Amino acid sequence: MNSGKHTALAGHIWSVADKLRGDYKQSEYGKVILPFTVLRRLECVLEPTKDKVIAQAEALKDKEGIDPDRWLRRASGQSFYNTSTYTLKKIASDAGHAAEHLIEYIGSFSQNAQDVLEQYEFARQIKKLDNANLLYEVMGLFADLDLRPVELDDEGKRVLDEKDKPKVVISNHQMGYIFEELIRRFAEQSNETAGEHFTPREVIELMVNLLIAPDEDALTLPETHRRVLDPACGTGGMLTAAEELIGALNPDATVAVFGQELNAESWAICRSDLMIKGQDPENIKFGNSFSDDGHKGAKFDYILANPPFGVEWKKVKDEVETEHETGRGDNRFEAGLPRINDGSLLFLQHMISKMRPAEWVPGDAASGEPGHFKGGGRVAVVFNGSPLFTGAAESGESKIRQWILENDWLEGIVALPDQLFYNTGISTYFWILTNRKSKGHQGKVVLLDARDHFVKIRKSLGDKRKIVTDPQIKELTKLYAEALDAAANTDHPLHSKVKVFQNTDFGYHRIMVERPLKLRFEVTEETLAALGASKPVQKLDADSEFIEALKPLTGQVWATKSEAWLALKDAVVEAGRTWPTSAPFNKALRDAVGVRDPKGEVQRLKGGATESDPELRDYENVPLEEDVEEYLKREVLPHVPDAWIDHEKTKVGYEIPFTRHFYVYEPPRPLAEIDAELKALEAEIQALLGEVTE
Repeated sequence: MNSGKHTALAGHIWSVADKLRGDYKQSEYGKVILPFTVLRRLECVLEPTKDKVIAQAEALKDKEGIDPDRWLRRASGQSFYNTSTYTLKKIASDAGHAAEHLIEYIGSFSQNAQDVLEQYEFARQIKKLDNANLLYEVMGLFADLDLRPVELDDEGKRVLDEKDKPKVVISNHQMGYIFEELIRRFAEQSNETAGEHFTPREVIELMVNLLIAPDEDALTLPETHRRVLDPACGTGGMLTAAEELIGALNPDATVAVFGQELNAESWAICRSDLMIKGQDPENIKFGNSFSDDGHKGAKFDYILANPPFGVEWKKVKDEVETEHETGRGDNRFEAGLPRINDGSLLFLQHMISKMRPAEWVPGDAASGEPGHFKGGGRVAVVFNGSPLFTGAAESGESKIRQWILENDWLEGIVALPDQLFYNTGISTYFWILTNRKSKGHQGKVVLLDARDHFVKIRKSLGDKRKIVTDPQIKELTKLYAEALDAAANTDHPLHSKVKVFQNTDFGYHRIMVERPLKLRFEVTEETLAALGASKPVQKLDADSEFIEALKPLTGQVWATKSEAWLALKDAVVEAGRTWPTSAPFNKALRDAVGVRDPKGEVQRLKGGATESDPELRDYENVPLEEDVEEYLKREVLPHVPDAWIDHEKTKVGYEIPFTRHFYVYEPPRPLAEIDAELKALEAEIQALLGEVTE
């Protein structure tokens, strides 16, 4: 069955929407069509062994201590079964009791199949269809739909082809295409929520290409086995694409897909997809990947995800912090914790923990065979711009980036066009990571700018206004594969779109640049008022006699602290008061009469060290491999010769300023050109006004 026939059959199934129009909103069509498609496919898959399962169920009815589930699965030859004598066609023949019998039929499925249908809220849809007198018609349409995996003869036996293999009607792979087409249509009808559950197909294809393409040679080897995980799998689109691409490279490859999803409806759709394609639906776990890791301890060859952008993790804060502090579980969050309102870098740490370990195999000098990694995994994830730079030096985000770069896991980052997704128009990025970098990539990170690779679509789908075309996907995949050469070769047509950096290029020292506190000292009405309001003075001068003693000095100015203190002390003593010597008093006095002055006296701390001025304090980011004192001499001291670095406050930070590296300065237009354009517009406006007044 070719792709055209897949689409045609999916269109035929979707035509059920004509029956639903009026009683259902467009965005709700999938709530009926998807579960009925699943139900009919499961029924067709189970048809050859139906009698055997019913007989086995009858035989186990009165036996105690036996797990019937195990025996019934074996009888069905599938990971699921149904013990009812009903079929959709039989139920549809009794219109008066269709709802009642259909509910009973669904209840006879194995628990894993029931769980999926329950998440579709199928019982509710059955009741709604029955109340609208639509159930009989809808069920009849699906009962006549031939979704058998293989052809059967009149006796229920499989019909063989010329190679003595079962004659295929709709294979599991073909059924996957059909179901995916239905999911796509559901997504387009549900623009208001599509972005929560669906990733555009072309985005998935590009992402999977970048993830898997470097392994193309290895994937074509005989007996290829790969395990793929999506910890935020939604409806399973990325898992399907990964399976398809590996299958295209090697039809004999075995691909096992795994996932986890928090949204119940998306989880049901993804599990359904696996069930109707003959894969193990138990591989798709339900729940929050942070607090309830459904694949604890498991490792994978490929891990990919499009987690929600900027979603807080407050609900699982206790579990995440406990794992971070104690290292329990898989110690997924050892590097650090990002701010509570964005869990993106938690997802990335979780995904890294799932990479299959890599083992370095040394080369053979005698044969000239180079060293290489054995095993290992690759990660691809979609993020917005925040994880690139959010967080100051030594913050949780910065520590996570540092951990990734120091372990040499980050292979590349690809900037995508904006307006690619259904529910957001913001710019997004692919992060590609691996624990088995090729020799040329070791210690390096590729930045690829794909923001200009798009075509605008005629009709917006929510916030989605652009697509990446198939030729563009191929071009970007090729460019990423040859990124090192493209960056080094100025003659490469896309040289400006690729830059390669050392891991340490993204690290920096956050230095605190201090300057001396310089003061002159003067007495004014304002300084006396401030001194009188200070607590140390109020405690010793309830009647304001202390301030009265200083009033004769109003208007006087001193260049040094010692001169000022001597004059102030003499005035107080002459008035018959005792001069206070406490530290709080001296601080309050200096704060009141000391005035910042670039030509003033440099203040000293106890012991003679220069006191810094907090108001003149500045911070600088110095590249990690540059000497901070050399940086100070070159960049700071020519402008402020008395500055110094407080080395005790120096911090290490990591950020990836993608946009800055690809910024191209565009000088403003000449003033004469702008002036000429304004005059032309003025003349045009005057002409239009003249036409109006005539």
